Amino acid sequence: MKLYVSPRAPNPRRVLMFLVEKNINGLELVNIDLNAQEHKTSGYRAKSPLARVPALEFDDGRVLTETRAICTWMEGRYPTPNLMGQNAEERAFIEMADRRMEWYFMLPMANAIRHTHPGLAPLEQPQFPDFGHSQVAKARETAAWLDAELQRQPWVAGNRFTIADITAFCTVEFARLMRFKPADEGFHALQAWRDRVATRPSALV
Repeated sequence: MKLYVSPRAPNPRRVLMFLVEKNINGLELVNIDLNAQEHKTSGYRAKSPLARVPALEFDDGRVLTETRAICTWMEGRYPTPNLMGQNAEERAFIEMADRRMEWYFMLPMANAIRHTHPGLAPLEQPQFPDFGHSQVAKARETAAWLDAELQRQPWVAGNRFTIADITAFCTVEFARLMRFKPADEGFHALQAWRDRVATRPSALV
C-alpha cells in the first residue's frame, strides 16, 4: 500500500501520528509537494479527485481519502492499541471530541493561516485576509473552551490518549505559523497538555 502525504501539512501528519501510535509499519510513503502543485496534476487527481492529501492507495488500486476514513480503516485492521473507542458508547464520545477538534479548532485555524500567511498564497487563490482574521477569533474561542476542558480531564476526549488528541495537537503545531502559543494566550492547561503530547514518539513525525 502507498500513503500519499505532504511534509508539514496537518492532515497527513494526523495519519502519520496515528500510524506511529499504533506501531503500523510497512506502508510506502509518497511525498506530494503542495507548493509545486503536485496535488493538482492529472496523475494525482486520478487517485484523489478533490486534490487533497492524505490518500491511501491499496494494492488493488482502490484509493481511500479523508483523514478520518483512513484512520478508521487502520483502527479496524489494527485494533490495538485502541485510539477510537472500545464500544459504541466510547466510540461516539471520542468521535464527538475529534469532530469538535477538526471542525471548530483545526478548520478555522487552517482557514486563518491559508488566507493570511503569505507563504501559503500559492495554495489559496485568492486569499481573503479579512475572512482569515475572523477565523483566528473562532479558533481562539475553541482553544479557550479546550483549555477549560483540560483543566478537569487529562486528555481531549477524557481519561486516555485518543485520536482527538492527535487532531488537536496537529492543530496547535500548525498554528505556530500564526505565532499561536497557548501559554501566551493564557491557556496554561492547553500548553501543559501540548507539551506532554510533544514527548510522545509520534509527535516527531
